Amino acid sequence: MNFLRNLLAAIIGCLIAFGIMFVMFLVLAALIGQGEDTVVVKDNSVLEIQLQTPINDYVGMDESNPFAGLFNVNQGLDEILHAIKVAKEDNKIKGISLNNNVIMAGLSQTQAIRDALIDFAESGKFIYAYGDFYTQKDYYLASVAHEVYLNPVGALDFKGLSTEVLFFKDLQEKSGIKMEVIRHGKYKSAVEPFLANEMSEANRTQIKELLDALWHSMLTNISESRDISVEDLNHIADTLGTRTSKYAALSGLIDEVVYFDEYESMIKEKMGVDTADDLNYVPISDYIRTASKIKINSGTDKIAVIFAQGEIWYGEGGSDVIGQGIINDALKKAREDKNVKAIVLRVNSPGGSALASDIIWREIEITKQSKPVVVSMGDVAASGGYYIAAGADKIFAEPTTITGSIGVFGTIPNISELAENIGVNAEQVGTNKNSVDYSLFEPMNDSFRSNVLEGIEATYETFLDRVAQGRGITLAQADSVAQGRVWSGVDAKRLGLVDELGGLDEAIAAAAEMVELDNYGIRKLPKYKSDFEKLMEDLGGATAKSKESIIQEEIGVEAYAILKEIKLAMQNKGVQARMPFTLNIK
Repeated sequence: MNFLRNLLAAIIGCLIAFGIMFVMFLVLAALIGQGEDTVVVKDNSVLEIQLQTPINDYVGMDESNPFAGLFNVNQGLDEILHAIKVAKEDNKIKGISLNNNVIMAGLSQTQAIRDALIDFAESGKFIYAYGDFYTQKDYYLASVAHEVYLNPVGALDFKGLSTEVLFFKDLQEKSGIKMEVIRHGKYKSAVEPFLANEMSEANRTQIKELLDALWHSMLTNISESRDISVEDLNHIADTLGTRTSKYAALSGLIDEVVYFDEYESMIKEKMGVDTADDLNYVPISDYIRTASKIKINSGTDKIAVIFAQGEIWYGEGGSDVIGQGIINDALKKAREDKNVKAIVLRVNSPGGSALASDIIWREIEITKQSKPVVVSMGDVAASGGYYIAAGADKIFAEPTTITGSIGVFGTIPNISELAENIGVNAEQVGTNKNSVDYSLFEPMNDSFRSNVLEGIEATYETFLDRVAQGRGITLAQADSVAQGRVWSGVDAKRLGLVDELGGLDEAIAAAAEMVELDNYGIRKLPKYKSDFEKLMEDLGGATAKSKESIIQEEIGVEAYAILKEIKLAMQNKGVQARMPFTLNIK
């Protein structure tokens, strides 16, 4: 018996060893393949932009690390924008082809790429776009092109923006599992799905006004690029005037309906390239590596750009989670670096832990005493995301940024009804009157609810005070634009929640102006470990990711999204300053 056990252990050990050796072989092969980390750009090349992997504001890999980027499928918005800027001055790049994008980016990220392409076009180089089909976000990007082409059997989705909010009140009653909710804010409807089966008028109003503002910003940009009035664009959307390729061309949103080979022939003709020759395409993913070697901003003096992206959780944080650990460390490094003269904090977050938000806010206050801090808002900088931005010396937002949501709430899971239904009884014993404050298995009592509400109110008042101090307004004025209400960047500027409309470049320029810098370099923080390093450190984490992929494949994307929402709600700890709902705008 011992012999069989030892034999089995030996076999398993060998398999694990072979597995590790195989992984290391793949790593070595990949590193050898990346030995030439730049591509050769030939004369008469076309930069091909296909954005079909998730886009983060910042990937944050240390370029000196040989494992940087290994197994990482995400693209950095900062890298994409830099590559487009470099291509503008690259004489070998004659133009850009936007080819079959199914862009996995936020609306403000898409707008930032769009703005970079407008700047590229000022060089006199061409931008053409081709799609087998276009989603609304794809077309928003493609509309910047000099000419837009569509597959003859393709379609253009152009019908206006919408979103969907799920409600769980009946599910809670049927399952016996519910969320106990305490909140402050008329519009703080992150918890509304647990309290009702339908949307409140206050929530419906704010969502409708937000979508209207975002849609108007999109239409204004498209109108300028395509020379079609906003009124006509709305009419096209209302009548589904692009539902076939023929109608899309008649609407004026598409220039020609052609197959891809015809599109390539057209590019060759305009470039004066022989039709028998292949086009010299340079994929954006390859060109990013070449462009990274070219510094547009240089100088001993630096502007530090600190990226805060993801939900805010109490703790260290990482590449997709904002924690006070990693952000405060970055602020301290920038503050103590004598070459760094000003700091730009790029915020892309729906919020999260109020405690972590306040700790980060305090570190920004300390930093402001020695160096100016400018905030650049990305797709969303709401609730806790706005909390950490409120004290900055200056705040920039894109017109399509979602911000505000100044309000707080607490959610606590309760399974007392489920326990009763299945015959589970919990008994508590304590030493003092309040030593047993709350149990999952008992209904929430009034005393505990009152204590939690007191904490919610105190946090809300603190949040308002941070906003009032940062924006130079009274508490009453802060409260009038708070109550958990979300705003677009345009409305936020009108209300005084942000100072200027613009992207990261504008925020960096403003920071440089504050310290009177003409020549300066950029220092990006923080630096993250590569996916490969994290895989080697924690194979369990990789296994967990594999489980997520398997579950999503088995139950479907929409069902998995619901599961994630419920799981996240169960994991929330402490008072939350979070976006009032998850917006998946379509």
